Amino acid sequence: MIDAMQNVFWILIFPGFVFTLAVGLLASWLVRRVSALVQYRVGPPVYQPVADVMKLMGKEILIPQEAHRAIFVMAPLAGLSGVLLLSAVLWLATARIDYVGDIIVAAYLMIFPSLALILGSSASGSPHAAVGAGREMKLVLSYELPLVLAILVVIIKTAGLIEPGEQLSLAAISQHTPVLSVSGVLAFLVALLCVQAKLGFVPFDIAESETELASGVLIEYSGALLGVWKLMQAMMLVALPLFLVVVFLGGIGLSGLSILWGIGKFVLILVLVILIKNTNPRVRIDQAMRFFWVYCGTVMVVAVVLASLGNVYKISWL
Repeated sequence: MIDAMQNVFWILIFPGFVFTLAVGLLASWLVRRVSALVQYRVGPPVYQPVADVMKLMGKEILIPQEAHRAIFVMAPLAGLSGVLLLSAVLWLATARIDYVGDIIVAAYLMIFPSLALILGSSASGSPHAAVGAGREMKLVLSYELPLVLAILVVIIKTAGLIEPGEQLSLAAISQHTPVLSVSGVLAFLVALLCVQAKLGFVPFDIAESETELASGVLIEYSGALLGVWKLMQAMMLVALPLFLVVVFLGGIGLSGLSILWGIGKFVLILVLVILIKNTNPRVRIDQAMRFFWVYCGTVMVVAVVLASLGNVYKISWL
């Protein structure tokens, strides 16, 4: 019993929390640095994300008088816990330690941060936060279906290559590269856009939109609670791209050059996220819903059909 508790502790704390947080803070600096260079600015030093979080942790926590205190305080902790568990699941899959159905668990855990944002902002009692919460809710309802269909494409593509009973295993799926097919490419591109929305980056930063809602869902958060939100967002910069690497790009190896190749795939996705962020204007919520439901949804239905045909007729490039 004690050994099992120790194993769970080390899985959650390292690499689940410590390593993911360290890489996440570095990735958040990289996003800000590259964005600054694109805009012909110098950008922050590499320690700026750490300094920002440490400064917030030392500030006073202000809770609105009309807020539901318990939900308002617990929401950022719930979001951080969801990202922590997601990171642990993905790192276990990378280490080839898995259980059947962990891809479904990962899909559920990815929605935790958005739900936490909705709950926290709704509990704040602020009209600006309420508008942001409504936008976040509509955004979640928009991109979840295309993302689920993208995961379904991966399951169909790898079904004939994996032992029976392991079709829903991340570790087993990560040993294949569904992106090397027509349906896999379509699913990867749609999943990448869904990750962009989950991260709250332009063009899908509708729930925060500083110029319209003055940070929207986070407008009433301050001090350590706002610092927890920043930590959660930093960890998401690792967990969500890592999910794409594990599911679509063959995962990250643990020996020799395969580690460098895996890091290269992670950096590639991060670069794509940054490029999308800096080359698109913010869209309206109705435009985002139409984009995910109509365009991405249609593309994913086509991808599912192609993947099914390829599986039935043994055409790997479909």
